[in-house]
Amino acid sequence: MLAKYNLKMPHSVFSGEDALENICGILEENQVKHLAVFTDQGIRGAGLLEAPMARVEESGVDTVILDDLPAEPTYAEAQKLVDQCKACGADFIMAVGGGSVMDTAKLASILMTDEYGIKELLGTPGRAKKCIKTLMIPTTAGTGSEATPNAIVAVPEKQLKVGIVNTEMIADYVILDAVMIKNLPRKIAAATGVDALAHAIECWTSNKANPFSDIFAIQALDMILNNIEKACDDPDAMDAKNQMQIASFYAGIAITASGTTAVHALSYPLGGKYHIAHGVSNAILLAPVMRFNEPACRERLAAVYDRCMRGGEATAEGKSAAVIARLEQIVKHLDIPTSLTEFGVPKGDLEALVASGMEVTRLLVNNLRPVTPDDARRIYQEIL
Repeated sequence: MLAKYNLKMPHSVFSGEDALENICGILEENQVKHLAVFTDQGIRGAGLLEAPMARVEESGVDTVILDDLPAEPTYAEAQKLVDQCKACGADFIMAVGGGSVMDTAKLASILMTDEYGIKELLGTPGRAKKCIKTLMIPTTAGTGSEATPNAIVAVPEKQLKVGIVNTEMIADYVILDAVMIKNLPRKIAAATGVDALAHAIECWTSNKANPFSDIFAIQALDMILNNIEKACDDPDAMDAKNQMQIASFYAGIAITASGTTAVHALSYPLGGKYHIAHGVSNAILLAPVMRFNEPACRERLAAVYDRCMRGGEATAEGKSAAVIARLEQIVKHLDIPTSLTEFGVPKGDLEALVASGMEVTRLLVNNLRPVTPDDARRIYQEIL
């Protein structure tokens, strides 16, 4: 556990019933004249942009909608939206979408006045400073991007996803309104929900865990473990969906104070090379990595059992095993694949996966149990 730690969070967070009604007040408070709205065509096609835009229209603010963003974008694809934002002269950014939308909006917020771009931030992420305020409205309960200083982009030349981390990207405003995830397709709700689960349990068992991150990580775990299945299965389970949305935000705060570990590190090559959805990659690796880590974090996993599951196991070993079994149960219930064979990943790619995964030292150093190339190889073999 860290001896020194800090906590950085969004300036203002609005949640609960009709939380979207705060949009007008936020725009008025910041005297916004030219608003850039980051989203994607899937969000627009699903009608999810309509409710936030109705509030924007009430304010009378001049608005440009930027939606030409694919899922899991490369840094060049994200740069296109950043350039469009710079060209439109926006003085405020609102993001309505999942992790990729919010990450791109955050990158724009620190690149509006600079001649360099996202590519330059891959090597020197701390060079940029915030030059425009942001409002994040997540449409999934999973990525936690609305709370974090991170932006994840694919780097094709490395066949890897890379995290750009800069605290200047932390959102100024966040709105968590469960109406935005009410009609989320089960497949997406499941993948993003397990992503939040991975965030919470990785931060709880991270080398960088500390009293600040622990508060949010364990609360997120309690809320997710006891709500994720209902939130995904029942479109009308609004309380469970609200719990998941708040839990995702809490898990994002835990990332900011602590950090994810080998689950995320080893999943980045799966997204970068095979374009497997981020949440699915994490779901595939979640139980295998936690089983590998178990000897080093048994007491921490036992504490999760005591807080979140409250069953009849008496020993730390039994409690720890029960938590890992619960992770597997959730992934199975949500019909998320547990093998890379379903994505056509050949066994012959094993060494390339190991090499790419071991490059993600930013996250591997957080893992309580050191991960060697042989360890990574065994973990990947388990899911091939």
